[in-house]
Amino acid sequence: MSVLPVAPPAASVDAEPGPFGLVRITISRIATMCLVELQKLRHDRSELVTRAVQPALWLLVFGNVFTRLHAIPTGNVPYLDYLAPGILAQSALFIAIFYGIQIIWERDAGVLAKLLVTPTPRSALVAAKAFAAGIRAVAQAVVVLILALVLGVHLSANPLHWLGVIVVLMLGSAFFCCLSITIAGVVLSRDRLMGIGQAITMPLFFASNALYPVELMPGWLQVINHVNPLSYEVDALRGLLIATPARLALDFGVLVGAAAVMIAVASALLPRLVRG
Repeated sequence: MSVLPVAPPAASVDAEPGPFGLVRITISRIATMCLVELQKLRHDRSELVTRAVQPALWLLVFGNVFTRLHAIPTGNVPYLDYLAPGILAQSALFIAIFYGIQIIWERDAGVLAKLLVTPTPRSALVAAKAFAAGIRAVAQAVVVLILALVLGVHLSANPLHWLGVIVVLMLGSAFFCCLSITIAGVVLSRDRLMGIGQAITMPLFFASNALYPVELMPGWLQVINHVNPLSYEVDALRGLLIATPARLALDFGVLVGAAAVMIAVASALLPRLVRG
């Protein structure tokens, strides 16, 4: 009796993607989430205006008052110019640090569980959220920078510097967004996340060089400043926007490393968030 040839098994649709497939999926998810954020901003432009109120108050009130007082020594740089990059970083921080609330909402709606059973790597999902927060921070930065120009802040005209500003804001927002997702994976509750987010934002801000030079800080605060990613974000923004001395290679290195570490940590905690 002749034996019929056996057809080779078809490739499984659930087969694990290779390294290049993972890279392609990651880039695709990040691009998709960024486009979603742009769509949200296009449909609700008023959010940009409302979120710009707090940065505007810092620049208009705090910046102008301390410029007149000459209370904070900033060398030959007017205090308002010195302050503007710090407020830019602050506005990005305030946007990104509460992104974990969106993850908790997606968990409650059942969206996160469905995403985790797709072939998309968890790191791709987290990175997509992180850089989507960066898109929102960059959009917010446009409003803040326009206000700074109106107030007479002297900003660099070099287009490469502006490209660097976008990269810095994306990396800084990615870190703080993933920090928020990590906290969400620990506390598992919107209310607790809101409380912790509010408790850490201002200490992060005041423990950075956003408002005053590092040399004016007491020794213990300088130690915190050196491990605070916001300080490296502010230093890079200041060097790019107003041409103050900056360690750009170190700043970019710290921001890239910090964002990568937090993406990995937040990715590891995603399954716990779904189970919670």
